[in-house]
Amino acid sequence: MATSPYAPSLARSRARTAKDHLVTAISVLSTLVVLVPLVAILGYLIYKGASSLNLAFFTKVPVPVGESGGGMANSIVGSGMILLVASLMGIPLGIAAGVYLAEYGRGTWLGHGVRFTADVLNGVPSIVMGIVAYSLIVTKQNHFSAFAGGVALAIMMVPTVTRTTEEMLATVPTALREAALGLGIPQWRTVLSVSLRAASPGIITGCMLAFARVAGETAPLLFTAFGNQFWNLNLNQPMAALPLQIYTYAVSPYDEWHRLAWAGALVLILLIMVSVTLVRLFAARNSLAGGR
Repeated sequence: MATSPYAPSLARSRARTAKDHLVTAISVLSTLVVLVPLVAILGYLIYKGASSLNLAFFTKVPVPVGESGGGMANSIVGSGMILLVASLMGIPLGIAAGVYLAEYGRGTWLGHGVRFTADVLNGVPSIVMGIVAYSLIVTKQNHFSAFAGGVALAIMMVPTVTRTTEEMLATVPTALREAALGLGIPQWRTVLSVSLRAASPGIITGCMLAFARVAGETAPLLFTAFGNQFWNLNLNQPMAALPLQIYTYAVSPYDEWHRLAWAGALVLILLIMVSVTLVRLFAARNSLAGGR
């Protein structure tokens, strides 16, 4: 009986189709493995903390032990101010270092040193960052301050932003740079107007990852911002922050404070999710507008 000449091709096609389905199934399964813990954590936070969210939580400061009610309004505002200080210092410095590594420092000893330092800092425990900021700022000022907390968080943000910026700039086609340079545009202007613009979505993602990483840090703030039970908008004084307040309430023996700690953890996660989503949407809209 004659064998069809198309049999080998048909067999290879079926094998490729089977491999494609297998890899697709593995990808979907891996995605579910990642998403299930995240959804479970968020769901548990909603279950434990949603019932404690009310107007007082967002408008009042913590009350003394034994009194019911109170909120974390000062902690929410304090976290926002400390993170703003950290972002204003850490993000520009990280982007500048990443630009140097990708555009100017390739193959140089300084570039290798900066890259190695960034990789090492990425693995340094956050409590060490807090001790560094404590030694450099708090001991010199002889008091805790929100500014010192912002510095500690900024130091943590820099390596993540630096390495992400470098990697994203490396994906920009060399032809784009050559086209700009061929038109007589200086290199610094090419970097700002061409390279950074093309890599901006990835750079923004890296900045948001760094922001999300430091937003929930407690250890650095214990040595720097220290916390405050009252309203304070002075960056040169101790300031409340959501991670600090959550930690204080979580280790306490009082059920009322435990309830508020769950609510604070939920609010912290939601604030991070909302801020990251808004920045991504804003960046995507600007990217689309720039492409027209």
